[in-house]
Amino acid sequence: MRSIWNGSISFGLVNVPVKMFVATQDKDVRFRALHKPCHTPIQYRKFCPNCQQEVEADELVKAYEYEKGRFVILEDEELDALAISQTRSIDIIDFVDLAEIDPIYFYKSYYLGVGDTGQKAYWLLRRAMEQTGKIAIAKVVLRDRQHLAAVRVLPECLSLALMFYPDEIRSAAVLLPEQEVTLQERELQMATQLIESLTSPFQPEKYTDEYREELLKVIEAKIAGQAVAVPERQQPGKVIDLMEALQASLALVEENKKKRSAHQTGA
Repeated sequence: MRSIWNGSISFGLVNVPVKMFVATQDKDVRFRALHKPCHTPIQYRKFCPNCQQEVEADELVKAYEYEKGRFVILEDEELDALAISQTRSIDIIDFVDLAEIDPIYFYKSYYLGVGDTGQKAYWLLRRAMEQTGKIAIAKVVLRDRQHLAAVRVLPECLSLALMFYPDEIRSAAVLLPEQEVTLQERELQMATQLIESLTSPFQPEKYTDEYREELLKVIEAKIAGQAVAVPERQQPGKVIDLMEALQASLALVEENKKKRSAHQTGA
């Protein structure tokens, strides 16, 4: 892997040289829009509908829409005056428990490898974070923007996860039910039993994107000139009583467990 950013982790007066590597990749299957008669890729132009003409790059200005159809224009000089310092430092603010952070805050992850001159400092920070069980909340400047981030210990290295700021998380208060729903004790007991029956250690390798796999099969078949068989869409099952659904789900879990056990013993 090639590093995309070299800098250091800073906490107190300690600096830990690190190299940053992209930890994830987007595997979405992306389509191009073609003109149907000739199959030519469509171009997306910068076009002004008021002047009815294409616009060159030097004719564009940055603007903020503060009301529908009303803009305030910002000059490059004004934006440059506000530009944040392009520091090469991941500045740790606090150390916290990971369990205190809701996953909704995280949105992109990177690996942090050892910097060219930071072997001892890197391993000191890693070992100290392992022993305390803490993760670090930090700020870092990437691509002309200051990000909130979390630094934590992975089995192989340190990692940095970019985070949303609190004011970027929408409130869910409007989604709260107006009144408490009455549940039967038997329903809650069976629902809890179903959750416990489906509980297992987290093994990320067993989760796959079935839609992407099927889509790629269709694409590969069309490239090879094969006829594509479209599977018949399953019809939704009839709506049944909640208790019936819980009982059927528990029975299905037990049946699947017996099948796995029989397969493992070779029966």
